[in-house]
Amino acid sequence: MFTPVLPYTGYAGWAFLERTYEAQRETFDKSPLLTRDTEYFEANIGNVDTPEDLVSDRRLLRVALGAFGLGDDIDNRYFIQKVLEEGTLEEDALALRLSDERYREFAEAFGFDRGTPSTKISTFGAEITEQFRRQEFEIAVGDQDETMRFALNAQRALGEIAGSESGTDTKWFRIMGNPPLREVFQTAFGLPASFGQIDLDQQLEVFKDRSEQILGTDDPADFGDTELQEKLVRSYMLRDQLQDITVASSGLIAQTLLAGAVSFLDSLRER
Repeated sequence: MFTPVLPYTGYAGWAFLERTYEAQRETFDKSPLLTRDTEYFEANIGNVDTPEDLVSDRRLLRVALGAFGLGDDIDNRYFIQKVLEEGTLEEDALALRLSDERYREFAEAFGFDRGTPSTKISTFGAEITEQFRRQEFEIAVGDQDETMRFALNAQRALGEIAGSESGTDTKWFRIMGNPPLREVFQTAFGLPASFGQIDLDQQLEVFKDRSEQILGTDDPADFGDTELQEKLVRSYMLRDQLQDITVASSGLIAQTLLAGAVSFLDSLRER
C-alpha cells in the first residue's frame, strides 16, 4: 500500500499535502489491495437485496463501512444490520437515535427501508468505492498525522453538509454529530475538551457565535466555499500546534523545577 508523503507537520505540511493531493491520490488508488477490494464491491454489490446479505459478506461490508468512516464496526454485524434495517424514514430509527451522524448517512445511502435499495442502482457501486478510496487515503494520512486526516475529512464533509437541503440548525447538529468534523471546529474555535458536556442547545449557540467571529458567518450553507474551508483548517492547524507547544513548554518547565528541587535537596544533604 502506498504511504502518503508528508515531509512537514502543521500548516506547512497541510499546504504541501494540498499541492500534491491529486498525484498522491492517483498513486494510492492503484494499490493492489485497494484495487481488489473496490473491484469486488462493484462486481457484487448488485446482488445484495437485504441488510443481512451485506453483513454476511465481510469483503462487501468492509468497503461499505469504510466509505463512511465506520470501518471499526466491521465485527459489529448485528448492530450494523439493525441500523440498515431500520433505515432513516421512521423518527425512532436506530440511526437517528445515535449521536454519530455517520450512521444516518450510511443507512440513508443504502436505503434498505425505501423499497428498492440503492444496491440495485447501476452507479451505486462506483459511488461507494470512490468514497471508500478517499476515506482509505485519509486513514493512511492519519497514520502519520491525525490533524491532517481530520482536515481532509472536514473538506469533504463540509461540502456535503453545505449542499444539503437541511435548515441551518440541523446542519450545525450534523457538524456537531460527526466526531472528526466536530474536533476540527472545536479546536479551531479554541473550545476546551469539556465543552461537549454542556447542554446541546448551548453548544449550538456557542458554535454559531464563534463561527461568526472567526469565519465571518454562522450559516453552514456557506461552508462549501473553498476559501472558507481553508480559513477553518488554517485556524485548526495553528491552534493545534499552539496546544502542542503549550503542552511541551509546560513539561519542560516542570522538568526544570523538578531538577532544581532535586539539586536543592542534594545540597542540603551535603551540609
